[in-house]
This record gives sequence, structure tokens and C-alpha cells, in this order.
Amino acid sequence: MTTLPRPSTDLSAAEARRIALRAQGFLGAPDRRSGVRGVLRHLGAVQLDTISVLARSHELIPYARLGAVGRATVEDAYWKSGAEPPRAFEYWSHAACLLPIEEWPHFAFRRRAYRARPHWNHELPDGAYDQVVKQLRAQGPLTATDLGGAKRTSEWWDWSGAKVAVERALMYGEVVCVERRGWKRVYDLAERAIPTALLHDELDDAECLRRLVGLAGRSLGVGTRADLADYHRLKGDQVDAVIADSGLVPVAVEGWSKPAWADPEALAAPPRGRHRTTLLSPFDSLVWERARTERIFGFTHRLEAYVPKPKRVHGYFAMPVLAGGRLVGRVDPAREGRTLVAKQVTLDGPQAVPAVAQALVEAAGWVDCTDVRVERVDAPELREPLTAELSRALA
Repeated sequence: MTTLPRPSTDLSAAEARRIALRAQGFLGAPDRRSGVRGVLRHLGAVQLDTISVLARSHELIPYARLGAVGRATVEDAYWKSGAEPPRAFEYWSHAACLLPIEEWPHFAFRRRAYRARPHWNHELPDGAYDQVVKQLRAQGPLTATDLGGAKRTSEWWDWSGAKVAVERALMYGEVVCVERRGWKRVYDLAERAIPTALLHDELDDAECLRRLVGLAGRSLGVGTRADLADYHRLKGDQVDAVIADSGLVPVAVEGWSKPAWADPEALAAPPRGRHRTTLLSPFDSLVWERARTERIFGFTHRLEAYVPKPKRVHGYFAMPVLAGGRLVGRVDPAREGRTLVAKQVTLDGPQAVPAVAQALVEAAGWVDCTDVRVERVDAPELREPLTAELSRALA
């Protein structure tokens, strides 16, 4: 049985919440000079998803921290541009994520694990792997369609042999995604796209894990073993093996039933500054882990996009509203022309009305909408105050 070190610091629940907010870029002045690339480096992982309502999740995440950053600027910050090396690479982390290119060597442990994996969901046809590598070497960069077709039928899961092969090559680290075209991955050989100094698998598993646990701690500010493991989807015993050498320090947090660790830099300077008011992607790393979100904010968060419509409570893509360091409501958005439609709004009492109105108006401006329409408010008595507040903000 592992003996845990005694906590060196006691934190109140409010202190832990503020540390987490600052670590995630929501408390204090945003670092506009480093921009979207700085957000990616700071968070260590930006989750990707196919759903696009106001924008795709990888666009919403820097917007939530920096404000109305240009959407083309967001894309340029992530992908390879001309002769420049890519600034990020796509890989399996918390989920399918964009990761800072500098962290390529630290995912060697996962690439090795995929190469040693005995079973896959899709069968790899004989010769398909060598064929796509040969084709990319001669013609790349290419999409799966260019390589011979992404699917065999219209079913999303029915991949072609070329798609199976190129995705396997991506997991092995022989191929990378260098950009997205219409949300299709564009593949190229890693030897061409990854800077030479980074293109290696020399780090052993312990060094990789030590780095990722340390990065998770800095990105979270403070977290339990489960929080640290979840950030890059590590196993608990992997965290246990390296936590003592990760640079994180043990802390005790008021109301948390499990031991926790914190970034010592986060403890050195009390978090101060202005809180962001914004809509959050359901895939934002501030809220992507439900148990942590409930523990820190007392807020139950669930993506309902894959829940049958009659069983949805808050809506298809309900976005939490952050204000004053609290989660004060939810908005399920849509767009109709240049109108942002709040299909369903959930408010944490009348005090949340101004913040939700501000978040809606700012988001509307970012996606080039000139009006906001509210369809449903869970508390009917708050509909009129919300629409009045929106009218004042839009005037």
C-alpha cells in the first residue's frame, strides 16, 4: 500500500476554485501577446469535436479566454502553414486533442503502447499500411479521400482500408495531421512535418509520464489523483509511479474527500484579478471532467448531444456560463442567419441575468451575429428580465 506524504498546505474550497480558474486562464488579465498558441501551451491540450453550433470546440476554447479573437487566427495558430512546421499535433490525450508540438516526445509512451496493441476495432487489410505510407511519401499531404476513400459505405464507422491504415499510422506516430480541410484531416509523414529535434521516441515511459502529470498539475492548478490522471487519460497507477517526482506538492482542500496535489507556482502567489464572463464549450478543460466540476463549482454538467431529444434536460449543446468565478447558468445556442438563438436558457436565479446576457451578446458579436433571440427560459419569470437586459446590451 502506497504511503501518501502529509499535505504541506491547507486550502479552502474558495482558494482551490480560484487557483483552478487562474490555471485555466479565467482569472487575471489574459495573455494576449502569446495569443492562441499561448492558450494551447498553457492548457497543454485542446479537445477536438465534430459538433459545430456557434463554432467548433477548438475555436471556443481560446475565445473563452481571450475574447473575440479572429477565427482565422485560431486556425492559423494550430495548423502547419506553408514551409513552417506545425504548431500542434493531433493525438489521443484527454480525448482527440490538439497538443503543443513541443510535447511530441512525451507521447512516445502512448505511441509504443499503440504499436504493441493486439486488437483494433477495424481490421487492417494486407498491404494497405505500406501503400498509404508510400503514397504519402510520393504525393503527400493528402486526405483519406485522396488516399483511396474514407469510407466503404455511408455508415460513419465503415472505414475504407486506406482510412484504417492512415489512422493506424497516425496512432503509431509515422503520420501526422498537418491541417484540416472542411474538417477532414490532411495527413503527411511525421518525418516531414515534425521538427527533427522533436522526432524521436527516446524518452522512457517514466519520463513521459512524469512530464504529463506535471503538466496536468500546472494546467489544473490543483487536483486529485483522479483529476491528474483524467487530464491526459492516464491510469491511476501511472500517476502513482511518478507523482513524487512530478514537481507537484501535496495539499489538503476543504471539502475534498481525496488527497490532492498543486502546482507550487500556483501556491506561491494568491490568484487575483478580473474574472472572465463567457460561454464555455462543454469540452472545455475547465469542465470536461464531471466529478471535478461538481466538486469545485457545485455544478452538474452533462453533454446531451447524444441523449435522445425527449430526454434532454438542458439542450443539445448546452454551454455553461462562467461569471465571477462561478458557473451561473447554461445556454443551448443555435444560429439563424445573423441571429444568435438561445434555444434554452437555464439561470441560477435572478442574479445570473446580467452575466448571461453579457455572455450571449459577446458571443453573438464574435460569430458576426447582430441580434440575440431567446426562445425558452427554464424559470419563466426570468424571461422578461433577460430579454430586457439583452435589449440594453444590444442597443
